[in-house]
Amino acid sequence: MQQADLDSESDIPKIPDYTLSEKQFLLTNGNSSSNEKSKLIDEILTQIKSENLAPYYKYLHKEIDFPFDQNLYNQLNSNNQKEIDRLNKKIKEAQDEEETELDLTSTTLELAEYYTEIIDGKNAIEIFKKVLDLSTSTGHKIDHLLTLTRIYFFYNDLYQVKIHLDLISNLIEKGGDWERRNRFKAYQGIYFMSTRNFKEASNLLIDSLATFTSTELCSYQQIAQYAIISGILSLDRIDLKNKIIDSPEILSIYSSTPQLEPLLKLTNSFYKCQYNYFFQYLLESYDKCLINNKYLYKHGNYFLKEMRCKAYGQLLESYKSLSIKSMANNFNISEEFLDLDLTKFIPTKKLNCTIDKVNGIIETNRPDNKNNQYHLLIKQGDGLLTKLQKYGAAVKLSGAEKVV
Repeated sequence: MQQADLDSESDIPKIPDYTLSEKQFLLTNGNSSSNEKSKLIDEILTQIKSENLAPYYKYLHKEIDFPFDQNLYNQLNSNNQKEIDRLNKKIKEAQDEEETELDLTSTTLELAEYYTEIIDGKNAIEIFKKVLDLSTSTGHKIDHLLTLTRIYFFYNDLYQVKIHLDLISNLIEKGGDWERRNRFKAYQGIYFMSTRNFKEASNLLIDSLATFTSTELCSYQQIAQYAIISGILSLDRIDLKNKIIDSPEILSIYSSTPQLEPLLKLTNSFYKCQYNYFFQYLLESYDKCLINNKYLYKHGNYFLKEMRCKAYGQLLESYKSLSIKSMANNFNISEEFLDLDLTKFIPTKKLNCTIDKVNGIIETNRPDNKNNQYHLLIKQGDGLLTKLQKYGAAVKLSGAEKVV
């Protein structure tokens, strides 16, 4: 599925413009060169001028010391105020002339969306809450809450994102249609990924690939990238092969999406046990896909650590014992680095092995599956007996009542 096709499928207003939030992040994350930052400033300023984004211009100046021209701001603000006055006049007319509730709702929505478009977060949120009070349709309420969620995503307020996703979830259970459920899935997936719940994120983001329409939140290439990152961290080998490596949606955009290349190389090297390339692709993925992403940069070091542990564990599963030298050669790293790295995972039982320093050997400690299965069977049996006893007591009581 191509991005151009996806863009045409959704008629949801792309407000606020998520690309501005991404550029703002790149200005402040410390990994951009001075030339890159200068280019970003020019791009943001051009958009501010062309779209009259006075509130966002002022916000950037306060938050990140963005270059500020008071005369330019006054001009942009004047343009904004003219449109705001026009929309407020429409709202007043709808109230005074006792037009239908639908007219009042639609005119108030126009104002809420205009504040969102010019990225005036405070006023947009305030007016959208009024729109919610006026709306009676469950579907429309979901749409408005999704827009509010995007505003909070824009400002990286994940606490409020969670609150609004919960509100949407309750409404969807009451009557959300397929299209809204599908959009909600992408929003939830990105929230879970942002809060390091990669297992839940992978389920939602991978499901979103085939039916993605949430281009108001992110691009299709980005949702594919997020699905791969969440998937490689949380899926077992079979699902990794079926849902990521052989995914027709990912394969269809692979050749035209350079940012997916390091991630897919990493995924394939891990799956095919080509460990000599593993660290190279891991670091490339970190540099190109994680540290420059507003949702993922906080999880960059976690990603590096978890993927190393996962790869070490996968290799060790095949051996009862393995020399440190041989394992280091497999990963194309030094013995010293490997020895130090393994000691980060062994004490916490993330790797079931021990290091014999004297003989330079790593010995695996495979869990006793039969013993675990026996204890699980006993536990499940006890639970079943308890339920049967309660059921038997209830039946006897019911019978006694009937006799009486």
